[in-house]
Parts: sequence; structure tokens; C-alpha cells
Amino acid sequence: MTMRIVSLKRLEPYVLRHRIVSLIASATEIVCALGFENSLVGRSHECDYPPSIQLLPACSGPKFNIHGTSREIDERVKLIVRESLSVYRVDTEKLKNLKPDIIITQDHCEVCAVSLKDVQEAVCDWVGAKVKIVTLRPNNLADVWQGIRQVAEALGSLDQAEKLISRCQERMSVITQKTRDFPQHPSVACIEWIEPLMCAGNWVPELVKMIGGRDLLGKAGEHSPWMNWEQLQQANPDVIIVMPCGWDIKRTRQEMPFLMKNPGWYQLKAVRQNKVYLTDGNQYFNRPGPRLVESLEILAEILYPDVFSFGHQTHGWQLL
Repeated sequence: MTMRIVSLKRLEPYVLRHRIVSLIASATEIVCALGFENSLVGRSHECDYPPSIQLLPACSGPKFNIHGTSREIDERVKLIVRESLSVYRVDTEKLKNLKPDIIITQDHCEVCAVSLKDVQEAVCDWVGAKVKIVTLRPNNLADVWQGIRQVAEALGSLDQAEKLISRCQERMSVITQKTRDFPQHPSVACIEWIEPLMCAGNWVPELVKMIGGRDLLGKAGEHSPWMNWEQLQQANPDVIIVMPCGWDIKRTRQEMPFLMKNPGWYQLKAVRQNKVYLTDGNQYFNRPGPRLVESLEILAEILYPDVFSFGHQTHGWQLL
């Protein structure tokens, strides 16, 4: 991954005033983009960007085997959820020893990352502990910007949040303005899980719409819905973009035969026109933080290759 992605220009860090544990990857990126990387003392097992934070102790882990096919992983997660158990474990002792005064988590999806409930259970027996829990719930782009403000408010740095949000929105606006008058806007299907099939929801349909694309299956602001093969066939989009939650391009490519074996795959318009793309959903589209800007750039490169070139091809997306 090229370091060009840091073009959000992380702001100058403040004097260390906090001890932060971030238990969601997007929040870790927000903290760093605000200039508080040096205040991070712990992270989740999924936090890996910027690369330097991987030196921090991981305070969480999955309760299921993360290896296997998309079908196997889906079944394991659903079994845990059916038994009313958490999908992730929080290392309570490690968390205590790190003595954070701020813990950042999310209340958006118990399957995607450590949830508010997990954190509350981990800190419930801390006698006299003054720990502020910041809970993010990003359902759409507006919520992502609000989440940045929430983190910044806890850090006493709201001005920095507004600067960061403004910078992100300005970069997005440049792309949006450029695509507004294009004569043709392709129809798109964004796939967030392969077996069983799930299309991307929440902020992804917003990103597609921002550059003039027509998302045929996802709904902005709503959780990613399950769908069946017949729905994808009926939609028959111009472009298919695969962005599985938690997977990079290599892992996604390994799983594609499960999608391609469906009857009628080679008759789909996107397949016939060689417009099926694999993306690093883990690093970009599934992280509701500053790098959604890069996600929009990736979409622009895919949908309008003759117009946009931000340098994301190969590491951010590839042709199937």
C-alpha cells in the first residue's frame, strides 16, 4: 500500500493528555488523522492502519475461526449470534493494565467489530475507574462525519475535527463535480459478502451516487441486506464491484469461484463486458472513517477509467 493514502495530512499532535484504546479500526484511523496517534495505548485485533499502530497491544480477538470459506464463516458467526453470545472477546486484564481514560467502540454492528456491549461487560467491575466510552454508530456518511466530531470532542479538539471533515468533503466534491455532467452513468451492484450473497448498504450507495452511478441493490443509510442470486441476475448491472467485509483482494479472489459457479454468471452484462472488479473492502469501503475518500476515488477509477487515475489500482482494486 502506498503512503499516498495519508494525503489527509494528519494534523500536528497535541501534548499527550489522554490514554486512548480504540476497539474499532475506523476509529483508530480517526484518532490518528486528528493528530493523537501518540495518545493511543491499545487497539483492537483488526486495527492495522496506519502501520505504526500495529506495535500497540491488541485488546480483542474473535471467538470463531476466521479461516475458511465465506459460507463457513457466515455459519460460525450466525451460530454464535443465535446463542446470544458476543462474536468478539475483550481482554479485560490487558485493558485494565493499560489504564485508558477513553475507550472508543461502536454500536453499529455486533458482527463487524467489538461492540458497546462487549466494552461495558469488560469494564463493569472497575471500581472508581473514570473511563469515558465513546460509541460510534455510522449508518451513513453524515454519521461518519459526526463520529469524527464525537472522537474529537472527547479529545477536546473539535476545531481539528472540522478541519479534517472539510478536507475530506472538499476532496470528494472535486470528484462529484467532475462526474456530474458525464453523458453516461453506469448501473452498479456492490457485493459485500459472497456466500450467502449480501449487497453493500449504509454509506456505499451514497458513494456510488456521488459519482453518478446507479446502485441497483443497496439502500443508503440502511444495513447491508442479504439477497439471492436471482436478484443479482434480475438487476443485471453494468458493473459489479466486490468488497467483502474484512477481506483483502487476494482473499476475495480465492472466493470468487463460489459466485462464478451460479447459473447465468457468464450471461450477466458486467461479466460479458469484463467489468467485474475486486476491491480491498477491509481497508477501504468497510471502514467508516477518513479513508472513505479513497474509497470514492477507487469507485471513480473503476467507473470512469479514462478520466480518473489516483493510483489505487493493484492495491485498492483489480479487474477480476
